[in-house]
Amino acid sequence: MRRATITRKTAETDITVELALDGTGNYDNETGVGFFDHMLDQLARHALFDLRIRCEGDRHIDDHHTVEDVGIALGQALTEALGDKRGIRRYGACLLPMDDALVRVALDLSARPYLAWHMDLPTDRIGSFDTELVREFFQAFVTHGGITLHLDALRGINSHHMAEAAFKSLARALRDAVETDPRKSDAIPSTKGAL
Repeated sequence: MRRATITRKTAETDITVELALDGTGNYDNETGVGFFDHMLDQLARHALFDLRIRCEGDRHIDDHHTVEDVGIALGQALTEALGDKRGIRRYGACLLPMDDALVRVALDLSARPYLAWHMDLPTDRIGSFDTELVREFFQAFVTHGGITLHLDALRGINSHHMAEAAFKSLARALRDAVETDPRKSDAIPSTKGAL
């Protein structure tokens, strides 16, 4: 029931995102960017979202448009799948360790996009993946998903571990935030009556 399909086609990318919030963590993501696919798989698995993404991008230039535009489309899918947000918990947080990395995420599905980003990855690349694109994905996702998100890398020396901990921590926080609150399943979680 809480599902969305978003298609986005520009001169730079051609994307389809299929998202089901009440899934089991099934995923089938193909963007042409191997490390990014791995991160999207982690996001789906740990949020318990069913997620299928297909993207063809102008990767002969670089991976930037692919990663950013997938973030845009995934944020739009989240917004559409949540509808008026009736009954959700709204807030989520996670403190997630992964070997040397420790990442904290706190978020609010407020419809007021804001990214507080406190993570400096120690290397420029993870394999062939440009580490600057981790933040680009989060910024696009937050903006188009209407999320207030604070992310802090508290520790870490390995860029792969830190980036993966960020995606997993986001996933766990989203899982909590989108879940139905059994005590208020018919209410908008705001004194304003709307989000």
